[in-house]
Amino acid sequence: MEKKVFRKEFAGKELIVEFSPLAQQADASCLIRYGETVALVTIVIGATDRVGIDFVPLSVEYEEKYYAAGKIYGSRFVRRETRPTETAILTGRLIDRSIRPLFDKQLRRDVQVVITVLSIDEENDPELIALLGASLVIQASGVPFKGPIAGVRVAKKSPETPIILQPSYKDRDQIYCDAFFAGTNSTINMIEVAGSEAQEQEIYELGTQAHEQIKELVAWQKEVLKEIPSTTVAITIQETDTELSALVEQFVGQYGEQFIFNAKSNAKENFALLNSRFIAFLEEHEKTEQTEIAKQLLDRAIDALVHQKAITERQRPDGRGIDEIRNLEAMVKVLPRTHGSAIFMRGETHALSVITLGAPGETLVMQGMETTGEKRFMHHYNFPPYSVGETGPFRGPGRREIGHGALAERAILPLLPKQEIFPYTIRAVTEILSSNGSSSMAATCGTSLALMDAGVPLSKHVAGMAMGLMSNENGESVVLTDIQGPEDHYGDMDCKVAGTRDGITAVQMDVKITGITTDLLKEILDKARTARLTVIQVMERVQPKSNETLSPYAPRIVTIHVPVEKIGEVIGGGGKTVQGIIRDTNTLIDIQDDGTIFISGTDAAGVQKAQDTILSITKEFKAGEMIEGTVARFIEFGALIALSPNKDALLHISEITPYGVQTPEQLFKIGQKLSVKITEVLPDGKMRLTLLGTDNPNLPERKQGQPQNERRPPPYNRQPYGQSRNDRYGRS
Repeated sequence: MEKKVFRKEFAGKELIVEFSPLAQQADASCLIRYGETVALVTIVIGATDRVGIDFVPLSVEYEEKYYAAGKIYGSRFVRRETRPTETAILTGRLIDRSIRPLFDKQLRRDVQVVITVLSIDEENDPELIALLGASLVIQASGVPFKGPIAGVRVAKKSPETPIILQPSYKDRDQIYCDAFFAGTNSTINMIEVAGSEAQEQEIYELGTQAHEQIKELVAWQKEVLKEIPSTTVAITIQETDTELSALVEQFVGQYGEQFIFNAKSNAKENFALLNSRFIAFLEEHEKTEQTEIAKQLLDRAIDALVHQKAITERQRPDGRGIDEIRNLEAMVKVLPRTHGSAIFMRGETHALSVITLGAPGETLVMQGMETTGEKRFMHHYNFPPYSVGETGPFRGPGRREIGHGALAERAILPLLPKQEIFPYTIRAVTEILSSNGSSSMAATCGTSLALMDAGVPLSKHVAGMAMGLMSNENGESVVLTDIQGPEDHYGDMDCKVAGTRDGITAVQMDVKITGITTDLLKEILDKARTARLTVIQVMERVQPKSNETLSPYAPRIVTIHVPVEKIGEVIGGGGKTVQGIIRDTNTLIDIQDDGTIFISGTDAAGVQKAQDTILSITKEFKAGEMIEGTVARFIEFGALIALSPNKDALLHISEITPYGVQTPEQLFKIGQKLSVKITEVLPDGKMRLTLLGTDNPNLPERKQGQPQNERRPPPYNRQPYGQSRNDRYGRS
């Protein structure tokens, strides 16, 4: 293939696409660049159809490479990429969710799209070129696809500022609303939004402007693809048996409404009975050899029935109105020893959320191609097979679990207090106990309740709702609130909207059709707000505000501030001092570069002891001050008095008593406490101590007849003995 390069100016930067034999054995590939962010995008299509599946076998792999950012990461023993980071998983899901609805539903060949990021600058997110490149190679491969598709990121720094197209990483640090929209020339089919209580109208405006930019990229792709030769991939389309189709229609007409639209009985049992009845029906009509094809026809017929009932009759399988929410229940303090816990239930979807509070140093360290740093709030979502009445292996979180956990985390994050107010590291875990629609939004509600139960000072509750859609080829549609069961399975959209009473904090939308219009998006957001307020009312009745006290099992954290120049003294050589404090007090100590020190522990006495020790280390001593010290050791002309863990001072023998003593051992013992007076603090930090003129009960009275000056040592030069432990054996 001859090398071809295409260029376009987009959002103030040059977008470059290069088709060449670089990945020659892939069915199609391109090298795509925006700024200094570069990705290689490839597609490979299986040679034959897979048998016995009823879905499009698409996989999307987003590969982060540390070398792309000039980094060497991994453990000391494995300096290479291993499992994908959470950022890579979420980006891969974003691309998958955008392109999947546009493949022909009858495609049964394996399709694998691989995006390998080869270079990344500190400004341009690879999402733009990853999705654009995927769209280009899919169409260049010739596989049936209803594209082109593109995606753009738009953001606002505040409600008053204009919309930013393709914001840089720096722009996104402190942002009011950040959104990624994907779509075709006519519709939007994927949305990800993170907001700080953004308004519905603002999300609509972001979507409208984003779609205009998407149209521009779609038009450019069409021009590019005219120059790229491709061969259409033929897909196998099973011929429809008209007699069998008529029998399936007959069966659904006879039993479909009875079993599917039956609000008084269990939906899962109804579907099982319907399938059993269908097998018997096929046996009656001697069609058992076509069972697999018949089941596919049955699924399509039920799909059509659910759509028709919703659109023309506003009827739902469980008998609810189109805006009606299932029964809501919530409770807190459900576990005795956890730091916070709650259960949130919406119909058959039940979520248990549990909070653990940790020390500031227990943050999650993130190392990736795009993201490095620490995370102090984590939400982990678990979806065990029993939650849907099935058996299955437990192999750790998959992409779905990570995506759902990240959505709830993003929804809660804007309401969390800053570290200066609440210094704890927070881990939330949601266990889905039962699932029948929108467990991620149940996780959001449960986490909000559990955080307040734990005493995390949230100013208001965060709740979420899943919105669905039924539409037909005539342009008719109906938006459904709180989808479940058949609506989730056969519906055209799943749009999750989370937020507070005052605005939106997260949106995630996926579709099974080509997409929705921005006008329909506005209707969805408005209806979601009404539903969200209903959920929040229930949550507020159970937990009106955050508890004022923490669980007795949660660690206590004390925050102190020391001068920056004193940090080294607290740490000590090789960390010896701070490690000794941690060991002696059974606490955790986290020291920040600005001199902020967090002391945490479950034992209040240990926390107080650690605080006192650090304050004594960093104490600024003043002349004339009385201070308690400890006799550390004796030397020939006095005693070393430990004033703090890292600072000694010399009490000269002439400053012990007015009558003189032969040795200080006559009066003191090692480890004995003494109240001493600081007579002078020199510029270098050295000090002079005395016991003369102090009311110290440890000193013996002068014996009768003992001369005032008995064996009084000669005066010394008044230069103090080195107080620092590092200078313990020096004399000035």
